[in-house]
Amino acid sequence: MYNDTRPDPVEGLAQFLRSHRERVSPADAGLPSVGRRRVPGLRRDEVAALAGISLSYYSRLEQGREVSPSLRVLEAMARVLRLGEVDKRELFRLARPAARRRTTSPSRVERVRPHLRQLIESWTRTPAFIIGHAQDLLATNALADALYRDFAQHDNVLRMLFLDPAAKTFYRNAERAKHRAVADLQQTAADTPEDPRVLQLVGELSVHSGEFRSLWAREYSRLPPYDIKQMYHSGVGELELRHEALSIRSAPGQQLIILQAEPSSASADCLALLSAISAPDVPRQQNPTQGA
Repeated sequence: MYNDTRPDPVEGLAQFLRSHRERVSPADAGLPSVGRRRVPGLRRDEVAALAGISLSYYSRLEQGREVSPSLRVLEAMARVLRLGEVDKRELFRLARPAARRRTTSPSRVERVRPHLRQLIESWTRTPAFIIGHAQDLLATNALADALYRDFAQHDNVLRMLFLDPAAKTFYRNAERAKHRAVADLQQTAADTPEDPRVLQLVGELSVHSGEFRSLWAREYSRLPPYDIKQMYHSGVGELELRHEALSIRSAPGQQLIILQAEPSSASADCLALLSAISAPDVPRQQNPTQGA
């Protein structure tokens, strides 16, 4: 009688992930190796963060409680575990992803509608910008550019918070801002687990920021609230601005961010000063009678 001795695919996938995780050193994954580690290779939370998935989801995979992860998740795990072609084919065979091919999502190209650009550009006393589903800055007005001028790049909220040294002095409560940004990204990752931009961003931040890896490993049952943001701008000093995030119904995933100062407050005066000093110089028209 024929006896199929191959391991159960679910348990086989779990064993495969555990064994290959133990073979990858932190240095191989681009992570700093600090002190002695209790487990060989990478920890579960490190693999999850580098692959751009939640710790709970990755844990279910290793425990045999989750089967058939998406193709994009498999590609991300193959990259993190540094699999060769043979091992990669085995990972795909064990995960049996064929039934889920139709669920993969293409890359999202996000554009801001012209009328929304015109709207925020017309606000000269209020910093405003539009972010995408992965918190990429898609459009900013002149005052927002001036407000964040201490940052090397104005490209993504999370990259600015975790990778730019300017965040340490700019935000008076950087920890709250980071918790909120990570919680928002976790929600996006849960809604679109195969999104390539989210996977790429989480992987990049996980390699370069231990603080991000730690926060990403947490499970947020509630989102930290938006509230007053306390900032320090090198040009105008201390600012207290109310943070409002408005979903744009015509562009799902995009949000309009508005930073408002209380009327007649010191922060309003600072914004007015910042607007004045950052306004482009307008050359005076020469008197046609001069120099004649």
